[in-house]
Amino acid sequence: MLDIGQIHRTEYDIDADRPEPVVIAEAPGRIHYLGEHGESEAGLFLSSAIDRHIRVSVSMRRDNSLRFFAADLGERKRTTLINLKYKREDRWSNYIKVAIQVFADLDYPVKGLNFILVGDIPQQVGLAASSAIEVASAVALKGFFKAPISDKELLNRLLATSSAFFGKPISPVDYLIMFHAKKDSFLVVDEAKMAVRRIKFPLSKYKIVVMDSRVPRQVVVEDELKHRRQDLKKGLEILSRKKPGTSFKDYAAPDLVESMGDLPEEVRRRSMHVVQEIHRIYEAEDALKRQDFPLLSKVLFHSHESLRDLYEVSCPEIDWLVKRAQEIEGIIGSRMTGQGFGGCTYTIIPEAAMGEYRRRLEDYERIFGFHPPTYEIRPATGARVIEVSG
Repeated sequence: MLDIGQIHRTEYDIDADRPEPVVIAEAPGRIHYLGEHGESEAGLFLSSAIDRHIRVSVSMRRDNSLRFFAADLGERKRTTLINLKYKREDRWSNYIKVAIQVFADLDYPVKGLNFILVGDIPQQVGLAASSAIEVASAVALKGFFKAPISDKELLNRLLATSSAFFGKPISPVDYLIMFHAKKDSFLVVDEAKMAVRRIKFPLSKYKIVVMDSRVPRQVVVEDELKHRRQDLKKGLEILSRKKPGTSFKDYAAPDLVESMGDLPEEVRRRSMHVVQEIHRIYEAEDALKRQDFPLLSKVLFHSHESLRDLYEVSCPEIDWLVKRAQEIEGIIGSRMTGQGFGGCTYTIIPEAAMGEYRRRLEDYERIFGFHPPTYEIRPATGARVIEVSG
């Protein structure tokens, strides 16, 4: 990753004769191993932060301008506090603006500020780079202003401000992961309860490899996902007529079987996936704690099959990659992750099997014509200030 401190001093002409305070913070990306296609606002996830980060530096200006420089992209943006609003053309800097608005609303002296942004989270592959920009910016500003605000309050303010800024509901899950993550820990995240449980990472002899299939996503993806969420809402409404409940966590798989005659077939499949996925998360939590890797493997592969057959968000290329990985000796699990209809898989694999895995990727490129980049990741710690100078 680029040296953000040096870039900041050069970009904004800060030298030893002008010891302006510079605060640098970082926030990790995140990955969902299970649960990302669950019930809106009441999801259950098995996730972790990853050891790829966004870093943000901040210093004071002598005027009232807000300046942003994304060093990796070579792009500069600017605005002022009075014009602090969403602009589509501002892309990445909109997420820094959210954090600025949080501290402006708290009456901190937000006038002129300089920001630098660097990072090594792969973009557009579902690893939460945008959320990491918000969180890293907020943590940097918290350190810069020496704000006596707890992580919990900062999280809640980010959530409310982001929802208002972008004009749509924002899930708290990314924020929960980025504020609660610990090194070498999986996280079970309960969205409705805003709660996180940590599980010690028992896979030190394995690698986690994220692979970008490079399958072009169709423009209808958002519509397809919206239809699935509507199916889930309809399924929950029908289930609640027989047995009161507020979310799919209130039901067990037998409830769906008994109500099968009441559920339209497509609604039944979507609902069955979510209920079974909730059980899979509990099973995976138990397997990780007991280091029962055969059970964990079974859970992960069954989850992908369910995404393919019940929730129907996979595609032939992703299914091919998962199946070929499943055939390799020693693999614990492989599954799509993210929105689906292309995108990424993750594979938990022993070092000795990496050569065979790479050969399978060569076959994928020859058969499907896409060159798939891979990223090795490990569960990482959460957002933090990493440097204060000047």
